[in-house]
Amino acid sequence: MASLWSSLEKDVFNPQKKRLLETVRVWKTGKKKKMSILCVVVDTFRPMQPFLVKVKVDRGEQYKIAYRWPLAELKLVDGKTLNQGLWQGAWVFTSTEINGKKNSFPVLHPGQIKYICTTCLKGKSQPQFCRASLDFDLQFDKVYKWTASSFEEKNAFIRCLWKLNHRFLTSSITFVNVPSCAAEGRQRPHEDRKDAAETESQEELSEYQEMTPKEAADVLKLMEEYKPLVNNSVAFAEQLSNDLHVLDEANLRAIISSEKQVTQLMSSIDEALAEVARVEETLQIYDELLGSVKQQMDHIHRENSLLHRIVSNKARLVDEILFLTTHLNLSREHCDALSQADLSSPSRVKACIAAAEALSGCMNIQIQPGYRKLQSVAEQLIMFETLKQNFENSFISHITSIFELQGNAQVPALGQAVHNLSAPSHGLHHEELVPYTPLMAWLRNANPVLFCDLPKVYAQNLSRLYDREIKALFEQAKTSLLGRRKGSLQESLEKPMAMGSRQQSRWSLPGSREGQEDTPDKGNVIKMLEQVLRELQPLCTTEQQFIEKFFQLSHDAADLQVLEASATKGGESMASPEDPLCTKPRSQLEEPTTQLLCEIFSCLEPELRGFLDVCNKVHPFGCLQVLVTLNDSIFEMWGNSSALPSSFLNTVLGNMLLLAKSSFNKCIGTLCKEIEEAKLPSKMKGGILPSVSRFEEFVNFSEEVFRTAQRRGELDKAHRRLASSVFSSINSLSSANLKVNTDMVMMENFHHIHCFLCQKKIHCLEGKKREAKQRYSEHMEKYVIKYLGQPLEKLHHFFEGVKARVAQGVKEEEVSFQLAYSKQELRKVIDKYPGKEVKRALETLYRKIHKYLSPEENLLPVVWHAMEQEFLRQYQEFEDLIQRCYAGSGIAMDFTMEDLLSYFNSITLSNM
Repeated sequence: MASLWSSLEKDVFNPQKKRLLETVRVWKTGKKKKMSILCVVVDTFRPMQPFLVKVKVDRGEQYKIAYRWPLAELKLVDGKTLNQGLWQGAWVFTSTEINGKKNSFPVLHPGQIKYICTTCLKGKSQPQFCRASLDFDLQFDKVYKWTASSFEEKNAFIRCLWKLNHRFLTSSITFVNVPSCAAEGRQRPHEDRKDAAETESQEELSEYQEMTPKEAADVLKLMEEYKPLVNNSVAFAEQLSNDLHVLDEANLRAIISSEKQVTQLMSSIDEALAEVARVEETLQIYDELLGSVKQQMDHIHRENSLLHRIVSNKARLVDEILFLTTHLNLSREHCDALSQADLSSPSRVKACIAAAEALSGCMNIQIQPGYRKLQSVAEQLIMFETLKQNFENSFISHITSIFELQGNAQVPALGQAVHNLSAPSHGLHHEELVPYTPLMAWLRNANPVLFCDLPKVYAQNLSRLYDREIKALFEQAKTSLLGRRKGSLQESLEKPMAMGSRQQSRWSLPGSREGQEDTPDKGNVIKMLEQVLRELQPLCTTEQQFIEKFFQLSHDAADLQVLEASATKGGESMASPEDPLCTKPRSQLEEPTTQLLCEIFSCLEPELRGFLDVCNKVHPFGCLQVLVTLNDSIFEMWGNSSALPSSFLNTVLGNMLLLAKSSFNKCIGTLCKEIEEAKLPSKMKGGILPSVSRFEEFVNFSEEVFRTAQRRGELDKAHRRLASSVFSSINSLSSANLKVNTDMVMMENFHHIHCFLCQKKIHCLEGKKREAKQRYSEHMEKYVIKYLGQPLEKLHHFFEGVKARVAQGVKEEEVSFQLAYSKQELRKVIDKYPGKEVKRALETLYRKIHKYLSPEENLLPVVWHAMEQEFLRQYQEFEDLIQRCYAGSGIAMDFTMEDLLSYFNSITLSNM
């Protein structure tokens, strides 16, 4: 019960500022046992009004008020306890008084035996029959029959109603079949006995009391007076007994002498008791009088509350009426402006804007749903809706006609010279539409469905005008680029293509002497493309700014982020123009601004793609120029403070940049394949290979184009790819059937590449430069070793065999005992190479090297010096082997180290 009580107070009644007095769990009599809770509550504020509340418990164990009755409406309470049926009770006995005192043990007399009913709590002299019922009725406007869960709860509930009836309702409720003792809340006799026993036990426990400080001081004083007798307890006790006897005698004499005063005191007490009885009767009368006054005051308080409520309701009604009449009132001027919808002059447009805003203010006022049922309010709202619809139709018709007129406007003639290339301005068209911007904002808020169709209508009409202007702009750009008139554009395109094929077959670039005839200036492509982009930027940016302001479109930084990602990552792939990667940014920018601009500039991307194809065809390496120009233009737009952070043109140029990177990668791939698969002429006698010259010319051309470029990541990748292809082409010479020494050709080409890269100082090719130097050194060493064996060939073979025997484990002093390497064989070989023969062989070798080495590389002194050092090293090695393996034989070569030095010096001086 405690948890039920606390839950009801916390969850149900405390939030409503009610105080719970009593509860009883009940269900409807005679029906299915569906438990509810009847609660008696009273207000926590004055005037305090009692209520009867029915509470139900839902499936979630949550308490919910089902119904509430004011207790003042309760007319009758039927307890349904009748004096019939079976009896139940207990015999109790009353105690008697003997000599005016209550006996500790009762003395039974026949007239003192009573019967107490445990149901109604009434004492009876004879046993009677009484039945306890759990049913009770409560009569309001109708009778509610309930059955309580227990008799104790029912009895406590009815007792609470009885008390509230006497306290708040002046006994206006009638109680039927309710015992008075149960209603008044009397205790049972055995409870009286229990309380009396508890009181006696408490009195016994309270007999012992601690001495007060005054009593303790008196005891100490007494002990000091009888100090000599304290040690003798018997004498001290006798002395105290004598003193007590004297005091008792004095008290008795005082009582006997004060009998008259006692009698007077008793009479005074009797008079006081009589006076108290009279005061109680007077207080009872006053209480009855105040009860009626309290009822009258409560009635007055209720009347005052009703008056205050009436005044408050009148004030609120006046406020609501003023609110409706103020905010739902549209002036006659505004109504006329909306009904006429005259948009022919700026002043009338401003009047329509003011009227539309006033109409929106009236229609957007939040009013109670019930107010809409008022006839005047409903008529006013219907009038507002009619004005709004009529003005919407008129405004849409007017603005649509303006869109159509602008879309059908004539395209002005464009100049033919490069410096006269310019796109028409749409400033006048935008100025004509700007005054209608507030009405577009109003229409967007008033009718979003109709507003959504206007951008589409605008795009459909303006796209025709932009198609004509953009196509004319690109036609003029193509004519200026090719140096031909419009009728011969196809002829101009076919000639550079054929020329480019001839140049590629001759391994020449447009910058070379062979490719300079009839080829447009390489700077003209860049200038023309930059001019076209400069004209497109204000055209697209202005249009984007206008539609965002006019159609209230939003934009954010998503365009720029996607464009940056496509610009940094798109060039790494080898995707074709039709690859989905090229259109990925467009799909990620599906927002209203982008969609609308795509419809307006529907021909911009195809025309720009076609113009880039022309640029690529005009110049064999036009893709390089296009890539640089697009990169620079995009970075210039990003750095321009006047450009939009997510402009439509940036998105288009991002797609074109992906296309240019793809074309550039294809061009580099084709060039690498041509270099790797190139076949050398059969009559080639050495010198610099065509692939090396091709690589050198490409690097020179690309470095000149990228000299001012802001990004060169793609060029660095192309340089590394081409360098790898050139190295692969040079390495393939080892399997070629050349009439000259392969090591010599490879040495010359790697030396040429190394010198060229040292001159250019390209950072990304530092690794290739070091590799070229290493390969050049390796092949020069091989070339020197191979040709050095020719002057002393037999001697060289002989000592190679000696070293082989030593390597096989033959002792050096035993080599001379080998038949093939005996002293006699050594002398025969040495005799074949006198000093004059060696000098003649060196001169022949010098002439042979001079014949096959290309004079452009100037490698003859370097190679001859390397041969001199290698020859001297071999000579010293031969001398060492003779000293170790043929010691004491007296065998020596016909020439010395000084002779060899003189031979080399004389040959060098004679050929200078």
